[in-house]
Amino acid sequence: MYTLTQKFFAELVGTFTLVFIGVGSICADQYLHASGQPGAGLLAIAAAFGLAMGIMVTAVGHISGGHLNPAVTIGFWVTKRMSTFYAICYWIAQLIGASLAAYLVVAIVPDTVWRPVGLGTPDLAPDFTRLHGMILEAAITFLLVFVVFATAADARGAFNKIAGFAIGLTVTVGILFSGPFTGGAINPARAFGPALAAHHWTNHGVYWVGPLFGGVLAGVIYDRLYLRDQPPP
Repeated sequence: MYTLTQKFFAELVGTFTLVFIGVGSICADQYLHASGQPGAGLLAIAAAFGLAMGIMVTAVGHISGGHLNPAVTIGFWVTKRMSTFYAICYWIAQLIGASLAAYLVVAIVPDTVWRPVGLGTPDLAPDFTRLHGMILEAAITFLLVFVVFATAADARGAFNKIAGFAIGLTVTVGILFSGPFTGGAINPARAFGPALAAHHWTNHGVYWVGPLFGGVLAGVIYDRLYLRDQPPP
C-alpha cells in the first residue's frame, strides 16, 4: 500500500505532465504558425494530450489510480470508492500540478507565443453558448470516466493492465470533437492551471460544471450497472 503522500505526489506529477505537454503543444503550434511554418494542428494537439494522459496513467496508476482529473476523482468519490478526505487531497494535488505546469510554460515560452493563444486556456467558440459548452464537456467527460471505470476500476475488466492506452485514446478522440468548440478541456484542472497563469477566466465555470457532472453521471451509472457486487476498496 502506498501512503497518501506518495499518492498525492503521483497525482501532482501526472497532472503536471498532462498540462505541461498539452499546453506546450498548443504553444508550439502557435510558434510554428507565427514563424510561417505549417502548424501541428488539432490532431497533433489532441495526440499530445492523449499520449501524455496515457503515459502517466500507466506510470502512476498502480500508485494513485492515475486520476489526473477532478472529474475522475469525483466519480470515485460519489460511488464511495474514495473517502472525502482523499478526494479533496487528490483535487489539491491535481490543481497544484496543473498550475505548476502552466507557470513553467510561461517561464520557458516567449510571451509573444503563449499570449496570443491564452496559454492554451480553453474557451468557447464565438457561436457556442455556455449551455452547449457544458453539455459537450459533460458528454465527453462522461465517456472518459466511463472508460476509466471500465478499464481501471472494474476488477473484471479485460484491459485493466493497459488502462492508460484506452484512457489516452479517449482523451484524444474527445479533443478532436470538442477542441474547436470548447477547447476540449474535459478536465477542470487542465482548465484551471492555464487560466490561473494567463489570468484568463472567461467562461471558466463551464469547465467545472460540465466535466464534474459528466464524471458523476458516468461513475454512478457504471457503478450501479456493473460494480454493485464489488464492494468499494
